[in-house]
Amino acid sequence: MFNIVLVEPEIPPNTGNIIRLCANSGCSLHLVHPLGFEMSEKQLRRAGLDYADMTRVSHYDSFDEFAKKNFEKQNTTDPIRFEHAVCFSTKGTKNYHEHRFSMGEWLLFGAETRGLDKAVLMQFPDQNVLRMPMIPSSRSLNLSNTVAIAVYEAWRQCDFAGA
Repeated sequence: MFNIVLVEPEIPPNTGNIIRLCANSGCSLHLVHPLGFEMSEKQLRRAGLDYADMTRVSHYDSFDEFAKKNFEKQNTTDPIRFEHAVCFSTKGTKNYHEHRFSMGEWLLFGAETRGLDKAVLMQFPDQNVLRMPMIPSSRSLNLSNTVAIAVYEAWRQCDFAGA
């Protein structure tokens, strides 16, 4: 399935909703710290209901640790190559539905109040920074809604494999 990566999420119910989404779609969830909450918070548990045990959740202390554990370098002087990975950002120029998703792809999302850091976005080619279309006066969509839209578009493109 797909790998959902939340970089420094801040709002417990959003992460709880995403845990539930991952459980029901077969996606793995990767949480990059610091988190804006404790994993034991009542709001997180309530939104995720009893789905946490059905979801593969990995934790990383930083984005660098996440990248080193999940993406290869050609050699020690080369930058990490984020193959089969896309970022979602209001700064993207390519709409999410124009991307051709493949099984196992990594979908990265930033914190609710600030999105992905510029330093993270710069590590990805422009065509791998995707956006959700919105009317011009909009700032952003809710994180859990954005993840759900992205997961279901990616899964649809893969003919809902595994469903």
